[in-house]
Amino acid sequence: MKKLIGIFLFFISSHSIAQPDSCNIRISLLTCTPGQELYSVFGHSAIRVIDRSTNTDLVFNYGTFDFEDPDFYKKFIQGKLLYFVSVDSLPSFLWQYEYFKRGVTEQVINITCLEKQSFLTALLENAKEENKYYRYDFNYDNCTTRLRDMLEKVTNKPLISKNLLPDNKTTFRHLIHTYLNKGEQYWSKLGIDILLGSPLDKKITNRESMFLPDYLMMGFDSSMNSDPPLVAEKNILIPEFEVAKPNSLITPLNIFSTIFILIGLFSFSKSASLQKFLKVFDFTFFFLLGSVGILLLFMWFGTNHAMCKNNFNLLWALPVHLPFAFMLFSKKEWVKSYFRFIFFYSLALFATWFFLPQQLNISLLPVLGIIMTRSYFISK
Repeated sequence: MKKLIGIFLFFISSHSIAQPDSCNIRISLLTCTPGQELYSVFGHSAIRVIDRSTNTDLVFNYGTFDFEDPDFYKKFIQGKLLYFVSVDSLPSFLWQYEYFKRGVTEQVINITCLEKQSFLTALLENAKEENKYYRYDFNYDNCTTRLRDMLEKVTNKPLISKNLLPDNKTTFRHLIHTYLNKGEQYWSKLGIDILLGSPLDKKITNRESMFLPDYLMMGFDSSMNSDPPLVAEKNILIPEFEVAKPNSLITPLNIFSTIFILIGLFSFSKSASLQKFLKVFDFTFFFLLGSVGILLLFMWFGTNHAMCKNNFNLLWALPVHLPFAFMLFSKKEWVKSYFRFIFFYSLALFATWFFLPQQLNISLLPVLGIIMTRSYFISK
């Protein structure tokens, strides 16, 4: 009797293990290495589905947008650009990434046949014309997080992984900086740090880090709530390429520091031609500062970009600098008083720079130095 029970249990267990393998559907996560363009510097995720019953090998991509939209730039700036699901064949998908010299890693997902069927049904439903568009959010609802959320929905359990974060103080900005520094995209880093406000400095959780493709891939690899493991096998479809990097000497910090030193030296000069140059420089400089401040206010209050709110860059890019740029040639005392105030105000900002709730880009310190230097000489 015990022998019969043992044989029965062995048959049941071996049947349950083999069941997923007998399914005609094979689903895997594709993780693409970063590219050289800003929109691709953080990598990409997609889902591959092989359906042997229909002899298809398709890739579902939630990171597609329409460059041909006549209002593309307007929608992009306002945070209203819709992304959509596109479906491509695997050879076509891989050709694009090989052409742009970007690697692709595949993780075959180990879920039941029923879950695979539910996953494919959800993908096909999302790909329908009436369902494929969605409001993209880089940090919380993007081409990567959508794949994680769909997996959780079909398996009816959250994706819990081992710790993925470098330390317990990691923020969105820290992770973004990692990729921009690795790609030596210091000018893009400066632009992002100026436009995106203090919400980007939120201390993130393990789960929130999966907005980046590499972190979702690591989350799959180290999943703790799946037995057997979530990843059945891992394949390199396209090896990672060595990519040439830009000249690292032409950075915002080097350029702004050089300008700061030159403007400081010119400010002490008695040369009439240099003093005329400084008048033109002062107008241009404070006009640009005020314009940046107005742009930041627009991005905060006039768009749907949640990460552009509460932006402490407005402390140095004061919008009021714009009208005062036109008053620089006035010799009125109240104009001098304004720049005298700006000198002491900037001095206080310099002293508190590293204690603000938002991490400001270090390259902006020479800009603050120029503000202090020119405000001092204008107010004399």
